[in-house]
Amino acid sequence: MAVVGLYAGIGGFELGFQAAGFDTLLLAEKDPYCRQVLAEHFGKVELAADVADVKALPADTSVVTAGFPCQNLSMAGDKVGLHGTKTGDVRHMFDLIGRGSRPTLAIENVYFLLHVARGNAMRQLVESIEELGYRWAYRVVNTLAFGLPQRRRRVFFVASMTLDPRTVLFADEHGAPPASPATLDKPIGFYWTEGRAGVGTTVDGVPPIKVASTVGIPSAPAVLFPDGAVLTPSIDACERLQGFRPGWTNFDYETRRSPRWRMVGNAVSVPAAQWLAGRINEPGEMLDLPSRPLAEGSSWPAAAYGSESGPVGVEASEFPICEPPPSIEAFRDENWRPLSARALRGFIHRAKEGKLRFPKGFLAALEDALRRVE
Repeated sequence: MAVVGLYAGIGGFELGFQAAGFDTLLLAEKDPYCRQVLAEHFGKVELAADVADVKALPADTSVVTAGFPCQNLSMAGDKVGLHGTKTGDVRHMFDLIGRGSRPTLAIENVYFLLHVARGNAMRQLVESIEELGYRWAYRVVNTLAFGLPQRRRRVFFVASMTLDPRTVLFADEHGAPPASPATLDKPIGFYWTEGRAGVGTTVDGVPPIKVASTVGIPSAPAVLFPDGAVLTPSIDACERLQGFRPGWTNFDYETRRSPRWRMVGNAVSVPAAQWLAGRINEPGEMLDLPSRPLAEGSSWPAAAYGSESGPVGVEASEFPICEPPPSIEAFRDENWRPLSARALRGFIHRAKEGKLRFPKGFLAALEDALRRVE
């Protein structure tokens, strides 16, 4: 089977699909730095500078993957939806597919897609898919399910005219593993750029690697380790936490500020893409999961599919499989950097001003770390 990658980023979808046995025919990506990465790693594949430049899909295209821009969909964005200045670029994908054959679609985007604009963005996506004659299903999955210690929830949306998307997304179900208690004898990941609102506390892992903080600061999360160190991961470690080999984006970009953090934060987690590709290649049987019709105007659940009578919600967990991830300690190397005194001081101040609950001893441990670096 052959795949075309639209909005290809740094190739997370494509790496996962290649590992599942797919050939890559064509890639399209607007960002010049991402194209530089793609050219290095997919040198024999045709590379377009924009989805709008692709006039037709190759004749033997089986699957189109698309991690289309999320800037107008994420919690940190303007929440305009599918008609925003960035996310609205997805119209080129629909135009392209509408002009030719109807390959299976595999789409990945942020969890907040389900809620932005009171669910209208998701309704617009579903309506666009149905107008093309597709059957569809989606499911929120977590990168933790695939052996990586990153708590990253993403919507995977499959639409097809040749297979039942339910046999892709709902043929596997493990269920969420028991939550580990947040105690100081285990590493605790958190967003150091926040403090008053949710801080993404993650036991023995990191919260989602993202492009920037809510105030626009490009930054990796921090981890409080049992030895008292408060460190931020290296970019190579973050590549590994997304399923890439370290150094995947390590090139000379001839720019003052490296785009590597942004590119890695935007990427599709490779092993999640590989699971999806494996099921597209070999669909299973839809499991007997609890389901219910969705009333018109109701909120979108974490999983659903389309039917002749309307959308149907499915009680499916974020863990279709569960490959236990290693400790975040396994990703710690000499390039992790201590969180600065200024950053620690700012986080502690915001945390004390807010009303959030933290693990017992967590703030005291950060204050100890602050005294050591001041």
